[in-house]
Amino acid sequence: MKVQRFEWAGAAATAAAVRRWSAEAAPPVEVDSIGGLVREGGDAALLALTRRYDVTEGTIERLRVEPEEAAAALAGIGAELRAALETAAANIRAVAAAQLGEERRVELPQGHTVRLREVPVGAAGLYAPGGRAAYPSSVLMTALPAQAAGVGRIALATPPGPDGRVHPVTLAAAALCGIEEIYAIGGAQAVFALAYGTETIAPVDVVAGPGNAWVAEAKRAVYGTVGIDSLAGPSELMVIAGHDTEAEWAALDLCAQAEHGDGALLVAAVELHVLEAVAEATERIAAARPGVSATAPLALVHVPDSSDAVDLCNAFAPEHAEILEEDATLLAERVTTAGCVFAGRWGATAFGDYAAGSNHVLPTGGAGRFTGPLGPGAFRRRITTVEIDGPAAAALAPSVDRIARAEGFPVHAESAMIRR
Repeated sequence: MKVQRFEWAGAAATAAAVRRWSAEAAPPVEVDSIGGLVREGGDAALLALTRRYDVTEGTIERLRVEPEEAAAALAGIGAELRAALETAAANIRAVAAAQLGEERRVELPQGHTVRLREVPVGAAGLYAPGGRAAYPSSVLMTALPAQAAGVGRIALATPPGPDGRVHPVTLAAAALCGIEEIYAIGGAQAVFALAYGTETIAPVDVVAGPGNAWVAEAKRAVYGTVGIDSLAGPSELMVIAGHDTEAEWAALDLCAQAEHGDGALLVAAVELHVLEAVAEATERIAAARPGVSATAPLALVHVPDSSDAVDLCNAFAPEHAEILEEDATLLAERVTTAGCVFAGRWGATAFGDYAAGSNHVLPTGGAGRFTGPLGPGAFRRRITTVEIDGPAAAALAPSVDRIARAEGFPVHAESAMIRR
């Protein structure tokens, strides 16, 4: 693990310095060529790309995974794992359902009404990472909010393993959610296929789900052709450590996120000895666990007081923030940009990654300044309906007339005034 101490230079300047340093090791990513291959070659290009990047020990001849294979995978997993997935699904579903908006009618002074309602998009494309590992949690985190939103068609793309088959636990999660349209493709090519369509895959309206840097860049490239949830890249965690923080606990939390790769890790503490203890424990635990990235960047900041730590958090906008302070609940109320906040010593980010009910598809790279967790809203769009009767039109038309003529659009003005 790469460790760097940063001198306190104020929240904004320190956060910017940590961001720059954390991003230094990120490799350059170019996805336009992959997008061009998918658009021009369709299914054949997808199969060729999958053979090149994913399937190394087996073969793959078709993109779609039949629902019967997913159902068999669900029937074949152990009872304890199934119960755990069902617990996670129930919590995620409950939190997603609570986010649905209600229809509203606004009565305006001129006598007309504007009705606000939400409708689901027609089709959603979900991406769940995979390949050599299985991420059933990402299936739950994307599929259940889309279902809560009322999406009619849901297509799941996930990379096959080296043998050419999707991991059975991933398929089991898809079957648990009732997802029947499953494709064994991954990476940027999966995003382009969902957005543009191929002979086998019909295009969708929204692409959502976490992934590596290539997946994030592909989502950036297709935005505008389709909607996206966010640019959810490598996992991040900021820990605000208090005087009584258990260094081993905080270190395990940091190392857990470094299992995902080289996302930014940041620890802020008022007490220097606490900062040093967390850093020592993190390096020790990381060195003893092969799955933890050896190149994950860990930034250490000695802050003047806990309010400065919160200011740093808001400036840094981490994907996850843990507040391991006695007054964690009060401090959490002041956090405005983190994707998900875990308040108190018991609230490890791992709970949110799997079963707490909050979503683990979160903004990274500072995107928490303008977006939030994946939820049903990513799969719904607002529609307004304007109802104007004769008296309301007469009352409103003069205002339209004056504004339209000021903007140089006299026919707009006539269109309104003729109804007066």
